[in-house]
Amino acid sequence: MFEQTFKNIDDILHKDAGCGSELDYVEQTSWILFLKYLDDLEKDKKMAAELAGKTYKDIITPEYKWSVWAAPKLENGKIDHNAETGDDLLETVNNKLFPYLKKFKTSAESADTIEYKIGEVFSELKNRLQSGYNLREVINRIDELRFRTHAEKYEMSHLYEDKIKNMGNAGRNGGEYYTPRPLIKTIVKVVAPKIGEKIYDGAVGSAGFLCEAFEYLRNSKGKPENLSSADIETLQKRTFYGKEKKSLAYIIGIMNMILHGVEAPNIIHTNTLAENLSDIQEKDRYDVILANPPFGGKERDEVQQNFPIKTGETASLFLQHFIKILKAGGKAAVVIKNTFLSNTDNASISLRKQLLENCNLHTVLDLPGGTFTGAGVKTVVLFFEKGAPTRNVWFYQLNLSRNLGKTNPLNDNDLADFIELQKTFAESENSWNINTANIDSATFDLSAKNPNKKEEAALRSPQEILEEMKALDQESERILNSILELI
Repeated sequence: MFEQTFKNIDDILHKDAGCGSELDYVEQTSWILFLKYLDDLEKDKKMAAELAGKTYKDIITPEYKWSVWAAPKLENGKIDHNAETGDDLLETVNNKLFPYLKKFKTSAESADTIEYKIGEVFSELKNRLQSGYNLREVINRIDELRFRTHAEKYEMSHLYEDKIKNMGNAGRNGGEYYTPRPLIKTIVKVVAPKIGEKIYDGAVGSAGFLCEAFEYLRNSKGKPENLSSADIETLQKRTFYGKEKKSLAYIIGIMNMILHGVEAPNIIHTNTLAENLSDIQEKDRYDVILANPPFGGKERDEVQQNFPIKTGETASLFLQHFIKILKAGGKAAVVIKNTFLSNTDNASISLRKQLLENCNLHTVLDLPGGTFTGAGVKTVVLFFEKGAPTRNVWFYQLNLSRNLGKTNPLNDNDLADFIELQKTFAESENSWNINTANIDSATFDLSAKNPNKKEEAALRSPQEILEEMKALDQESERILNSILELI
């Protein structure tokens, strides 16, 4: 049901002059979807309060409820044909609804409430649809969706992920919003967070890592129903934290988490790298870090002043931030360009030295080209724990028998061998160990050079191939002549 509805909505948005790409489709579908989801959430909360004999206080006032401005119903359950459309609907949405929702940011009791998040979302977004008739069609489609049962919410969250994935394939820097889901699932499994630990992503994007960690922890006791009320409250309020610089990614990240079931995500709209490392105190630190910071970005001189190792490379600044903000004994997994392992500039050497001396870099996953659609760079995942120096690094090189790409992406099976071998740091054709005593102390070069990979047979020269063909022809002629003699 959801999948076909999403396709129909994209077809409508494609016709609208205000929506030019998949990024716009996701943004515009998101805010309408969000308000419908919020309406269903309020219905559930009201019903739960009534069953418990309590009074429920509505978040949205009556005139701005979905059932009033968006989908007033007739007795037969159909949308009233007198519902606003065209210019009247645009007037209501742009000049009444959005200003009303923006005010939640200042009127909410605190930043960790869903009211505050509503205010944040609608302070950042605007309705881009220029045709009120197209907007009416989209609203009618979204009104058909239900988010009341766990199964419905689960399907919705996964299809929303697919939309974000499409946005990642759309160009215009869309790829920065999406890390392949099989890779995220693998990283979360290997890091294995626990309920009660604070999990952080300082380059949160569309919140894929936090959403997957939430799914992992929800099922950490067999199934979600086995969680205690204290566990649920911990997951809702004191587990997931993120920061995001870009407006659209920030909004998508918040909505993605809400659609996955985290009602008031602790995601802040800020430039993580503007924070001075010397200002980070023990109370600011996290138990687990999961992140894929932007590749190849460049930061201004004033931002670099916040870091002891000066570099314009965004990912290297993020890695310094993550090492500093991780608690002693904390665990991290960070995706970074594979050139980090071998770059010879002073900043890269200093950063590798810091990582090896202050943390136990126990695992490096070397990913093939094409893992990130459209990124055009090879990447590695660094798995480390803070508080003890590295003695041994286990490398795993993901060698696949096919080329990865948009139509042939990474899948769960591709990473199954890595997950299994990583448990014991076992050696194989694709994995090996390096003792840090054998690493060059001048360069701290960590290049992923696989000593166990079998040498591939060199390609034969055309001369050799022609010689063999000639010999085979001569042999065939000899056999035919001997047959003719027998006749």
